[in-house]
Amino acid sequence: MNPRTERTGPPRRTRRAVVITLGAALAGSVAPPALAAAGHGRRVPPPLRRAHAHNDYEHPRPLTDALSHGFASVEADIWLVGDRLLVAHDSTGLDPRRTLAALYLDPLLRRVRENGGRVYRGYDRTLQLLIDIKSPGDATYRALSRELRRYRGILSTCADGGVRRGAVTAVVSGDRGARPAMEAERVRYAFYDGRLTDLGTAAPASFLPLVSDNWGQNFTWQGIGPMPARERAALRRIADRAHAEHRRVRFWATPDVPGPARDAVWRELLAAGVDHLNTDDLAGLEAFLRAAR
Repeated sequence: MNPRTERTGPPRRTRRAVVITLGAALAGSVAPPALAAAGHGRRVPPPLRRAHAHNDYEHPRPLTDALSHGFASVEADIWLVGDRLLVAHDSTGLDPRRTLAALYLDPLLRRVRENGGRVYRGYDRTLQLLIDIKSPGDATYRALSRELRRYRGILSTCADGGVRRGAVTAVVSGDRGARPAMEAERVRYAFYDGRLTDLGTAAPASFLPLVSDNWGQNFTWQGIGPMPARERAALRRIADRAHAEHRRVRFWATPDVPGPARDAVWRELLAAGVDHLNTDDLAGLEAFLRAAR
């Protein structure tokens, strides 16, 4: 089940973009062609809208590896060090060369320019860049907002409640201290990742198009044996409610060891309509989703 398409503000048109909700945009409200050309008549499969690369920066080739497997969402953890946004899981792994710009924003800018305004040539789909703030949220987001402004030509934008979809959609997660500064901006180049407790609140989807939460804190089932009927019903209620509010759903800390248990959880997530499947195993999730099509 996909989020419904709706307008989030008065129509604002450019040659390449239409104002629509981010939930609908990332869910694929604009249908891509069945296959895209990749040179010399070769065909490539479509990008995987439900594939999310958790801690993407820990792969040998950040961003590039995820895109080579067709992922439509990647995650980068950031720390504010001085005036620089460094990418690492914890403070002991900080490297001044591994900035958000160097690992993600600059490569995406080049790729979009080379691909005629798209991350995946031939497919009209926005790539979600989930930015998980690890250092204090207010100061880090203010630095991030200044950084994203430099890349506004490729980013989805929210202005006065109206959303213009870009080739890349930045969504801010992590430290909750970022929220007040984000809500105060009249023009934003990023969106907010809420929690399940944000369902049913007044926060518009133009601000909060995604809700993410810890799987183990909401469900006991880890893929062994049948999923309890009560938990299956709860999962579907969560997805249905989020979609009714034009939001997408993601769970982190789902089982990620290759095997039947992980596949069983992934099947239940797909059946419930959960929008993003979280993994560190790029090849494993690609194979699973291609087979499930």
